[in-house]
Amino acid sequence: MKQASFKKQSRLKSFALAFEGLKVLTLGERNFRFHLLAAALVFLAAFFFEIQTYEWLVLLLTVALVLCAEAANTCIEHVCDFICPERNYKIKIIKDIAAGMVLLASIFAAIIGVIIFGPYLVGLFK
Repeated sequence: MKQASFKKQSRLKSFALAFEGLKVLTLGERNFRFHLLAAALVFLAAFFFEIQTYEWLVLLLTVALVLCAEAANTCIEHVCDFICPERNYKIKIIKDIAAGMVLLASIFAAIIGVIIFGPYLVGLFK
């Protein structure tokens, strides 16, 4: 019986720590806030155009991918800075690749946005 309550507390603590991580990301990372703002604008456009359910699903997955990529990039940067605070060429390469991951996710998100919203925008101006 005690073990079950311990696991329950442990799970609750895990969620609390995860939310703390999201708070740190949101308050401390300018690029994460930029991606949140972009996501909010995308969702406002989706409501405005009354997009289809499958389009919502694609947008939600795409936004999640970009936000997760940004979070992973931030983690990688913090770990690199912790391990090697001084300038180091190998650390630079690791950080550049992590930033490239976010860039790739963002480029494909923009392409998906054009594919989904393009027809609605064309219809708006007809």
